[in-house]
Amino acid sequence: MRRSALPATAVVLGLALTACGGHDSTDKASAGGDRTLTVWQMDGDLSPQAVAAINKRFEKATGAKVKVEIQEWNNINTKISTALAQDDPPDVVEIGNTDVPLFAATGALTDITSHRSDLAAGQSWLAGLTGPATVDGKLYAAPLFAGNRAVIYNKEIWRKAGVTKPPATYAQLTADLDKVKAAHPSADFSAFYFPGKYWYGALQFVWDAGGRIAVKSGGQWQGALSGAEAQAGIARWKHFQNTYSTPASRNVDTTAPDQSAVFAHGKASAVLDTSVNKILKDNPSMKDKLGTFPFPSASGSGNQPVFLGGSDLAIAARGRHQDLALAYLKTATDPSVQASVIVGIDHWTPVSTQIIDRTQAGLPALSKAFTTAAKKSVATPASPGWATVESDQSINTLFADVATGRKTPAAAAKGFDTHLDQALNAAQ
Repeated sequence: MRRSALPATAVVLGLALTACGGHDSTDKASAGGDRTLTVWQMDGDLSPQAVAAINKRFEKATGAKVKVEIQEWNNINTKISTALAQDDPPDVVEIGNTDVPLFAATGALTDITSHRSDLAAGQSWLAGLTGPATVDGKLYAAPLFAGNRAVIYNKEIWRKAGVTKPPATYAQLTADLDKVKAAHPSADFSAFYFPGKYWYGALQFVWDAGGRIAVKSGGQWQGALSGAEAQAGIARWKHFQNTYSTPASRNVDTTAPDQSAVFAHGKASAVLDTSVNKILKDNPSMKDKLGTFPFPSASGSGNQPVFLGGSDLAIAARGRHQDLALAYLKTATDPSVQASVIVGIDHWTPVSTQIIDRTQAGLPALSKAFTTAAKKSVATPASPGWATVESDQSINTLFADVATGRKTPAAAAKGFDTHLDQALNAAQ
């Protein structure tokens, strides 16, 4: 659905906000002629061409101008916190989707709950993007784009092992991997390379079994990996990891050694990764040997739920251009912009299942598995304390403890749940 550009007055007045911070819902600066919106965007996310396309659409609709300031990732959360506390912060800030609760908890972001329907424009936004941005039922950011994981496999290795098409079920996947493993008995070869600390991938097994990381009840978070369903998922993941990945992979992450390089150099027949780009950079000759498919569910049809990485756009509560900022969010989430810019220019996963369906036919064959997988996602806990869990790498250690056998799934989960109880409730 293409949304026609509205006159400036229609966009601004039709989307009037109530700000949470020190400025009211009208654009005070606009009354004096200042109609320049400052937008912070992260280095390496949207391309300059994509940014220019979004800005052009916004400027045409509102008559305002956009000043984009590109931010480096190093120490970004501290920098955003400092900026949002100032009297003249950036109006719109791109935030990693799982970090939104960190800033919402301090009152630094504008509550846009009442505008969700208008922003969504009839779309079903992806849960992995909007879940972390929804704190205690209130929406504090709109989705911008997503990235996620699918299986990348070497079709030539699989063909020589007697497998000629990608699996549609978990049982077919393990049967195929058994054939590959039998054909490659070397101790340093992985039928499916899966590092033990690779929590993004391991969580898929937990969610697929119906488990959750944590649940909130009575205003308090409780770690939930000790629950029966989560335990079943962790146990299945351990069996998969121990069976198809090398013993050396059980206590490492994806970067040391780099899993793309492991695959590109022929030491694995499959990996779970975000794209084929790094593999082809390491070994361009593999271009015609690669295939992709969503990781099949062991608990039903379709694929496992995935962890969505990506970004949301939030409005600074103390910003001077509240209405224009909301209009910018509306532009970036517009289905036609998502299709033509987020997908068409930058090839990111768009923000809704409908846009995925609409754009998938035009994607390269190797890219389709990633967008298919993205339609089924689960959000991380919408607590500011989740940032602690990611930064202290306790979740990496949890799965490595299980993979190596240092701890049983029950013992590892019990200790981690205790840590979650502390971390997730620290800022309550």
